[in-house]
Amino acid sequence: MKDHKGLKVLLIDDDPGILRVMTIALEDEGHEVLSAGDGRSGLELCAAESPDIVITDIRMPGMDGMEVLKKVKEMDPEREVIVATAFTDITYAVEALRLDASDFILKPISEQALAIAVKRARERFATRRDLRDYTALIEERWMETSEELARTFQTQKLLIESSIDGIIAADREGKIIIFNKSMEQMLGYSRREMIGERMLEGLFCAGEAEKFRGALASGNLGGRGRLFLHESWLEGSDGARIPVQLSAAEMFQEEDRVGLVCFVRDEREMRKLTQEVADQVRMLHQDKMISLGKLAASVVHEINNPLAGILNYARLMSKILSRGVFSADSSEKFQGYLSLMQSELERCAKIVANLLAFSRKSELDFGPVDLNELLRNCINLSGHKLALQNIRVDTHLFPELPGIQGDFGQLQQCIINLIFNAADAMPDGGVLTFTSSMEASKNLIRITIKDTGCGISKDDLPYIFDPFFTTKREGKGVGLGLSTTFGIIDRHKGAIHATSQPGQGSEFVIELPANVTTPRA
Repeated sequence: MKDHKGLKVLLIDDDPGILRVMTIALEDEGHEVLSAGDGRSGLELCAAESPDIVITDIRMPGMDGMEVLKKVKEMDPEREVIVATAFTDITYAVEALRLDASDFILKPISEQALAIAVKRARERFATRRDLRDYTALIEERWMETSEELARTFQTQKLLIESSIDGIIAADREGKIIIFNKSMEQMLGYSRREMIGERMLEGLFCAGEAEKFRGALASGNLGGRGRLFLHESWLEGSDGARIPVQLSAAEMFQEEDRVGLVCFVRDEREMRKLTQEVADQVRMLHQDKMISLGKLAASVVHEINNPLAGILNYARLMSKILSRGVFSADSSEKFQGYLSLMQSELERCAKIVANLLAFSRKSELDFGPVDLNELLRNCINLSGHKLALQNIRVDTHLFPELPGIQGDFGQLQQCIINLIFNAADAMPDGGVLTFTSSMEASKNLIRITIKDTGCGISKDDLPYIFDPFFTTKREGKGVGLGLSTTFGIIDRHKGAIHATSQPGQGSEFVIELPANVTTPRA
């Protein structure tokens, strides 16, 4: 990597607009920028140009960003890779960090976040290079005694003490002779307690030292006498179990093993992030279940009416049969009743099918979607709830609206979320207006949902799509409905925005490109 300001940066993303914006931002910082529109051409460019940093989107057609990350690390394990992802795919970002990505940035990407991520990658590369040089120095200049080795280490004190990762060195017997500041902060021991007093293996939790020795001896994770990113547990001064990733190298003088150096990465923040992601996924599902519960209550009443009609027709037919005489007039009535019963049963089946589609938990499954049909289905599913609240529904659907490629079930979830929010804003009744339109010059389809409810304050409006932000009282929502809606629309390469005036209602506008074929990462 270059020592001056400018770096060679390779961008890999299937969205030309994102490539354009990131290229301008990086070139303004003085970096040389290369770009590729897919994973395979990005890897070819990486092999030919040897960039300092690779920034790749996670979700791309063909070869995705996770595969790109693995291939780039196979080419050069020390090349820095930054992954870009949307909030809804944060689990992939966590996995990318475990595969030794330098960092991740969330879409939409700000210039400040991009600059910080590039700066971190550069610093990490420099630290890794210095540590590698330092390990080589130790191997070349290993002294006769541990005291001499410790004195030699003092010349590299600044490097060791400034390392973000913990560094431990042990002599041939396993006694600790180097214990840097990061290790002190990680485990809670002072170097005075460690150096010359404790054995390296004594820092491991029960059973972990044996696993460490076995992994180091196997040569499977770095080669003979070397270990790369081994998952383990160390014990802190307070007895706490601390998850870590260990990289280690045995020191040899000719064929004689004379010591060991370990580089230790604290995994507590990573584990915490993983848990937070799991909690967010759970709460996203909880929010959907809340909506599903409301919807199910509405659907029960919606189905009850046609079932009551079917029951009445069945009783009439039974009464006719009990008379014993089946005339032509009776046959004609039977045909009419059966036709009405069939119509009502089809209505029930359609309502149940829509409810099942809404409740199903699945990945995006793109296919043809008629947005007018989508709106009608959502209105039918929530019709009883709206009627009970004395909410009138007006529809203005563009008759020749073109179809799109999308996930019907998840788009339905977006509309249902907006309908329920509008209903909550009109507890005493009102008007809910649905409009679909087409802007042919931009190949853009618009869906507008407008209510006459209480509205949203000017202070709250900028934050309504943020996760866990809610204006509802406690117990009435977790603040994930609009965040979920935003994420789904974003993955359909669309946009959603809102306007509102307190006391005058709110208007939500969804814009989707008519030719969506691939979800956005």
